[in-house]
Amino acid sequence: MSTSNRRYRVAIVGSGFGGLAAAKALRRAPVDVTVIDRTNHHLFQPLLYQMATGIVGAGDIAPPIRDILRRHSNTRVLLGDVVDVDLDAREVTLEAVGRSTRVAYDALIVAAGGCQSYFGHDEFGVHAPGLKTIDDALEVRGRIFGAFELAEGEQDERQRYGWLTVAVIGAGPTGVEVAGQIVELSRRALKRDFRTFDPAQARVILLDAADTVLPTFPESLRRRAHRDLRRLGVETRLGTKVTGVDENGLDVVCPDGSSGRIEARTKVWAAGVKASALGARLAEKSGAAVDRSGRVAVLPDCTLPGHPEVFVIGDLMSLDGLPGVAEVAMQSGRHAARTIVRRLRGEDTMREFRYYDLGTMATVSRFRAVAWLGPLRVGGAVAWLLWLVVHLAFLTGFKNRVATLVRWAIAFLGRGRPERTITERQVFARRRKPERGSGNDLAMTSQTTVNDA
Repeated sequence: MSTSNRRYRVAIVGSGFGGLAAAKALRRAPVDVTVIDRTNHHLFQPLLYQMATGIVGAGDIAPPIRDILRRHSNTRVLLGDVVDVDLDAREVTLEAVGRSTRVAYDALIVAAGGCQSYFGHDEFGVHAPGLKTIDDALEVRGRIFGAFELAEGEQDERQRYGWLTVAVIGAGPTGVEVAGQIVELSRRALKRDFRTFDPAQARVILLDAADTVLPTFPESLRRRAHRDLRRLGVETRLGTKVTGVDENGLDVVCPDGSSGRIEARTKVWAAGVKASALGARLAEKSGAAVDRSGRVAVLPDCTLPGHPEVFVIGDLMSLDGLPGVAEVAMQSGRHAARTIVRRLRGEDTMREFRYYDLGTMATVSRFRAVAWLGPLRVGGAVAWLLWLVVHLAFLTGFKNRVATLVRWAIAFLGRGRPERTITERQVFARRRKPERGSGNDLAMTSQTTVNDA
């Protein structure tokens, strides 16, 4: 097909908040859009901790991408992991089950997001999973509920104490929310479920190398959240650096410089984020700089230096010190889409991306939260209700909102946790080698080239 007879092609890598916002903004544009993601779902990451603690299910927070975009007649979805970008040929290469496919583009929006960072100690992930994907949440849920199950049959009191101790590494919003919900789980939801021990005996320890919880929040809200955590029963170890993680616990360096040990069979890592490896590949090919987290330094309009047809957005972009939060991703995704539409209309003037901060929130537990909305700083039940309303509004799809609202009613007004099913595979998957005959053994090797959408 000749260039003059085909429509403008836009490839979007990633279907997170940024990629999905860009795709929606291009719905009625005279372009053909290809959305590429390694999973078939859009994940609402802010509620992963609730999935890990049994409140919501995977389907409530991870609707299928194809279902979300089913009414977008100009959009198709491809499943695969983008492993390379040819900036000169304007093609991306994706792989899925051993099959390699090339997708051509006229404009590229890279919204590959980020993943868990262990600060150079990836081996910690074997015993301290993070919370970035559905698989992570299922594994953490398996370990949390599995610890209570194993404590029931444990005869040795010291071993039982280890099972009933949970260490959460990282005192940012995710760490605070996880720690608070585990305490709620042990004090309320599991109150009458065990016979040989009281679940309320569970010890939850929140650690961070920083000397405060929620370090990006105003001081007054940090104090409020810390006070709520302590009243709830969370043991905070601030100024404490984790130097080792094994099956039975953690090695730490205390604020006074002394070494210590925490015996905890269940660990959750919520301490850091790094950009997708695709960012480093783009930087290498374009000569762009990357920051300490691997984010790509972009121009003020979110484009890659030297390549105005390539937009890097969301958690993958480094611009004006903007945080890696959902609202930044969505606004930058819409900005990229609108820029493409303006160019198609013949407008070449560069417009800088301007972020409008709508505020930051974090929950501690039921009826406890902190909210920072411009000049408004609130805590307690009011902030918690604001958090519920905002997150319900941001969920994708009416069915997901209804399902989540029902599950919140069960968990917060009652004592139940609708999602408590766990399997051995979820808990021990990271420690097992692939069995012969698995999908990896059967992977095909082939290559397809897609030149036109």
